[in-house]
Amino acid sequence: MSRLHSGPSVDGSYAAAHVRAMVWGPAEFMGLPPRMLIGEGLCAGVLGTGLIVGAGFFGAWTGESAFVAGDAGVVCALGLVLYLFLVRAGRALVGIVAVLAVGLALHTPQIAAGVVLTARGQERSVVVRSVQAREEASGARGRYICSVENRDGAPSAARIWRGCTRSTRPGDALALVYDPKGLVPPRGVEGATSIVDALRSLGGWVVSLVIACVIAVVRSFRQLDHPVVPRS
Repeated sequence: MSRLHSGPSVDGSYAAAHVRAMVWGPAEFMGLPPRMLIGEGLCAGVLGTGLIVGAGFFGAWTGESAFVAGDAGVVCALGLVLYLFLVRAGRALVGIVAVLAVGLALHTPQIAAGVVLTARGQERSVVVRSVQAREEASGARGRYICSVENRDGAPSAARIWRGCTRSTRPGDALALVYDPKGLVPPRGVEGATSIVDALRSLGGWVVSLVIACVIAVVRSFRQLDHPVVPRS
C-alpha cells in the first residue's frame, strides 16, 4: 500500500520544490554561497545602482529632459531587471529588485535637484501672494503651497511648499533659493538640507537595492549551469 502513495507524494514534493525554485531561486549549493556569485551580485548591484543615481544627478545638473524626468534612470532599472531574468533569478526577488530600482530612479531626481540648489543656488526674498492647502487622498490637509511674486511686484511661476506653513499669510516675506541657470525649480530656504543629508536619504535605497541584487544572483545558482568537476 505504501508504494501506491509514494508516487503522488514524490510528485507533490517535486512540484513544490519547482515552484519554490521559480519564486525564490534554486540556490543549489551546500553551505556558504560561492564567492564568485557574491562578487557577481555585488557588481550587478553596484553598477546598476550607480547608473540609476548617476542618471538622476546628470539630469539635475545639465537639465537634459530625459534625465530630469527620471526616464533614463527607469531604463537603467529595467536593464538591471533584464539581467536578473537572464540569469534566471527567482521571480519574487526579481520583483523586489524591480520595485527598489524603479523607486530609486524616481526618487533620485528630487534629491539631485536639492543637491544642485545647495551647490550653486542663490537666495532671494519674495512676497507671498496666496496660500493653498493641498488635501491628501484621506481628506486630511497635507502640504501648504505658496504662490509668490518678486519684490518689484512681478509675478513668479514658482510655487513653494518648503517654508510655506499654516501660519503663512499673503504679504509675508519668504526666502527661497533658486538656480541661476534655471534648470532646477526654486525651493523655500526653510527646511532645506545639506548635501550630506540629501545623499544620506538615498543610502537606504542604494543599500537595499545592492543587497537584493546579491541575494537574487546568489540564489540563481544551479548545478546544471555550474557542474561540479570530480576530483581525480
